[in-house]
Amino acid sequence: MVITDPSPAEHPAETVGRTVPDCVQEFLTVRQARKHAANTLLAYRRDLTALIEVLARQAGCDPDRLTIGQVTGRALRNAFAEYALPRSGPSVGRAWSVWNQFFSFLVADGVVPGNPMGTVDRPRPPRRSPKPLRGPDTPEQLLESVAGQGPATDSRARRRPWPERDLAIVAVLLCAGLRSNELLELTVGSIDGRAGERFMKVRGKGEKERTIPIEPELDAVIEEYLRSRADRFAGRTPTRSDPLFVGPTGAALGRGGLQYLVGRAYREAGVSAAVPQGALVHALRHTFATRLAQDGASAVEIMRLLGHSSLTTSQNYIDATAREQREAVRSNRTHQALRKIAGAAERA
Repeated sequence: MVITDPSPAEHPAETVGRTVPDCVQEFLTVRQARKHAANTLLAYRRDLTALIEVLARQAGCDPDRLTIGQVTGRALRNAFAEYALPRSGPSVGRAWSVWNQFFSFLVADGVVPGNPMGTVDRPRPPRRSPKPLRGPDTPEQLLESVAGQGPATDSRARRRPWPERDLAIVAVLLCAGLRSNELLELTVGSIDGRAGERFMKVRGKGEKERTIPIEPELDAVIEEYLRSRADRFAGRTPTRSDPLFVGPTGAALGRGGLQYLVGRAYREAGVSAAVPQGALVHALRHTFATRLAQDGASAVEIMRLLGHSSLTTSQNYIDATAREQREAVRSNRTHQALRKIAGAAERA
């Protein structure tokens, strides 16, 4: 397979003068029409704009005047070499992926004859280990605290303004393994099905939809929250298209509100030390997946329930669980005594 490295002369004459920022705007407009999350589009724009500045500086022109004809494979290799110096491997890998999508879009649109990103080395992504809540009983301790049944370490826990909502949110995160965006995008109509056969319709990354069964215990918690919502906002019956989780004024709960709510729940339960750094909400998703693996779920089942795009990502939870089980067995004091006996027998 021959990888092309288009030079300005190889571009169609009418596209040579098109500026990269204009093409980026077209690319993002198409992505927006496909209903990509707002944060995803912002991340795309940041990665594209940052490298445009490097390309323009190396080409000796203003970023707004950088043309498609100037962005060759060689220019991209030089730009990524400079771009990568102060950044981590995952950040560079994400930028590589965005630029690869951008040029694939331009090829499909007939703007360029080939994708030059094939000539740019892509950083190998690091193997990511799951980061669930630490401690075997931490999830139960968290739920009991939010429900007001556990020993609270903070007197403010007794004055929680909307305990039914907070319990429903933490329970859904722990029992369905949703990402932050997925939970915030749930609507009242996302909960469907007959009693005893309820399920949750979730829209994940890339607009992929999946269905997660709702067990009766979780169903009861969600129903109690909805009853409390009806009492709180009397006369405002939500429709199926209204957001499932709302703030104190009835408006859709935002990312900041969710982060604050979950962080407060950790503090009041006294389990903050058991939460991986920088993973307030995601730790609950990882806990859900890790417990699935511990209880014997296959990688395929985990992939479907969590909405992973790769089976390898789901397999990580099974591998991590196997390592933890091996370490637990190794730390057993009986094995330590057996090692001493075996050592003494060898010396004899």
